[in-house]
Amino acid sequence: MKFLAVCGFGVGSSMILKMTLENVCRQRNLDCEVENTDISSARGMNVDAVFTSQELADELKGSMKCPVFPIKRYMDKEEVGKALDEFLKNK
Repeated sequence: MKFLAVCGFGVGSSMILKMTLENVCRQRNLDCEVENTDISSARGMNVDAVFTSQELADELKGSMKCPVFPIKRYMDKEEVGKALDEFLKNK
C-alpha cells in the first residue's frame, strides 16, 4: 500500500504526519510506503489513500481518485490509527 501525508508545502507538518503514519502501520504489521508531499504534487500521484488537514482534505477530495482522511492532530497515533483502520475496513 502507498499512502501520502500532505501539507501546504510538503516539508513541515506532512513529515510529522508521515512519521506517525509509519509508526501506526508498523504497529499493525502493514507493509506500506508513506511519502510526504505538498498539495499540488499530491494531485498527480497514484496512491491508496491520502492523510492531511481538514482544510486540505476538503480541497483534495474532488481531485483525488483515492480516499482522503482529515487528521487534526498529526502526532496522535490513536487518531491516525482510526483513520487507517477506516481505510482498511473499506478496502
